[in-house]
Amino acid sequence: MAVVVLVVGVPNAIVILGAGGAGHDPAKAPHSQVALVLGASAFTDGTPTPILADRIAAGGALYRDHRVDRVLVSGKPGRTYVDQVEVMRRELVKMGVPDDVIFTDRLGLDTWDSMVRARKVYEVTSAIVVTQGWHMPRALWLAKRAGLKAHGLVADRSTTARQERGWGFREIFARVKAFGDVITGSKPAFLGPKIPITGSAQASRG
Repeated sequence: MAVVVLVVGVPNAIVILGAGGAGHDPAKAPHSQVALVLGASAFTDGTPTPILADRIAAGGALYRDHRVDRVLVSGKPGRTYVDQVEVMRRELVKMGVPDDVIFTDRLGLDTWDSMVRARKVYEVTSAIVVTQGWHMPRALWLAKRAGLKAHGLVADRSTTARQERGWGFREIFARVKAFGDVITGSKPAFLGPKIPITGSAQASRG
């Protein structure tokens, strides 16, 4: 039992205590280079799930409220399932976010990859990380470990309490993996050429 507490409890405490600040009001977020909107599943008809829809709406609000200059959507590519990055880009455009400020990262295969790629590939220095409350401590902790100046915007408007409990339990073990990735120096599966966030968003569309 003591070993379980050590292996699971210590990484969780380090991640939670080291995560830093997050808020719920986009208008009160500190100004940053980008809104880093993390991917989630979409339905097979190309519409976002409630979790993803909340993230997209929060990212759009940050741009609308002039809290960010760019939006970086990061997730998995569309091969055997719906392209969640394209769903995010399309929905943001519908909300009035100009397409030429939306950068797409289809190689954000997990949260750590998204953060490292934001820093190393897109050369982001400051970001408002957009995700749900249950995911936020891990996402912010990883963002900071990747070298980003990061604040969080919690996107929890339509997720149910039951969903949050389920994902919260999963996060206990996901934080252990995140801690392991950092201390072992794990690198993203893919990096590739630099696509500076200060340049053209079209360069990220490949």
